[in-house]
Amino acid sequence: MSRARRRRRRRTGRTVLAGLTFGAVLLAGGAAFAYWRDTGPQATDDQVADVADALDAAGAPSGSSSPSSSPSVKASPSPSPSPSTIAIPPTGPGTFVTADADGSTVGTGSRVRRYKVLVEEGIDVRASEAAAEISDVLAHRRGWTRDGTNSFRLVSSGSFDFVVKIATPGTVDAICGQWGLDTGGEVNCAGEKDVVVNLKRWVLGSPQFKGPIGEYRALIINHEVGHRIGHNHETCPGPGLPAPAMMQQIKGLKGCVANAWPYDDDGDYLSGPSVP
Repeated sequence: MSRARRRRRRRTGRTVLAGLTFGAVLLAGGAAFAYWRDTGPQATDDQVADVADALDAAGAPSGSSSPSSSPSVKASPSPSPSPSTIAIPPTGPGTFVTADADGSTVGTGSRVRRYKVLVEEGIDVRASEAAAEISDVLAHRRGWTRDGTNSFRLVSSGSFDFVVKIATPGTVDAICGQWGLDTGGEVNCAGEKDVVVNLKRWVLGSPQFKGPIGEYRALIINHEVGHRIGHNHETCPGPGLPAPAMMQQIKGLKGCVANAWPYDDDGDYLSGPSVP
């Protein structure tokens, strides 16, 4: 066989091998795409970032937790004349009680956001009490109604814009896992119309947020509702200034002061530079 012919044969072999390799990549990509589709709707980048950063801040690497085997925890949610404890079972039945609504609306904005509050059955949090606390946050003079555009109405049936669910760590993992989010038995998540609050966080707060438990709960609600009315992540505007409600404060304050509210007492929006 001539030298030129041998060279042509080697080039042909390399071309076939390259074609087979490219075909394998396409097949692998197709399998990955099929898996993505089978898992259902995926979380947005902001939602993934919120969960990942919360896990990092909690010192719980993704996938490291096993809620089903975790012991129950008892903690005092906030100082009061009659301290009470709320048990935090590792998981629950995955069924919920819906808070009753009185039909009232908070805020004067023309865009009425209908929302529901659901609490997992069998835990020591009453749906009515959770709904009252969430309603107070949304009605607060420093809350989102201050924009003059948005108002909020608690509903118990019919259509809604978002739902706040308070659930055990194991149930949170199951719900959030539907969107490809690994909450590790530790943190909250959001996906589609759901704001899913881990009972552990509702009771214990976050060690990264320095303030009363009520303020931490307000931050959860304000941050997630902010996403639902069109706000993206922001960061610290400068040392000593209030951290924006849309800042991932559990990731670090970067010199800002912890803050749960989107507006200040004068009605000015507490903004910061946008996070790409």
